[in-house]
Amino acid sequence: MAEVIVRQATTESEMAALRALRMAVFVEEQGVPEALEIDALDVLAYHAVACVQDAVIGTGRLLMLPSGDALIGRMAVHIDVRRIGIGRNVLQFLESAAMKLGVPEVIVHAQTYVSEFYLRNGYHAEGEPFDEAGIQHIIMRKSLK
Repeated sequence: MAEVIVRQATTESEMAALRALRMAVFVEEQGVPEALEIDALDVLAYHAVACVQDAVIGTGRLLMLPSGDALIGRMAVHIDVRRIGIGRNVLQFLESAAMKLGVPEVIVHAQTYVSEFYLRNGYHAEGEPFDEAGIQHIIMRKSLK
């Protein structure tokens, strides 16, 4: 595989590509209702894309919370390139962006079946699993200090 570059999504074509990837992963693969996937928070978020040449193969977003912490979400990797480190690279990129903004902690609403991914990346679970868009999730948190 060619070099994977993770960067902030800044162009309309990158935004369209990351939305298409999220639709493929969350709506088509996982059955999340389309109305829940693309939400009003997208315009407020800092979006990351993982690209090979001009193709977007991974994405995630960072939202600032009123508490001063940040929420990382909408993490998605193209089905053909999962489990080779792209998700980790996107996550680390978003954590780095949060650190530059002075965020003390990041939170994720992790789908329970991928909670091990977040544990391996320094997150800890808190509370009980809950339903979000028909999928079991758990809140996970990581200190950036």
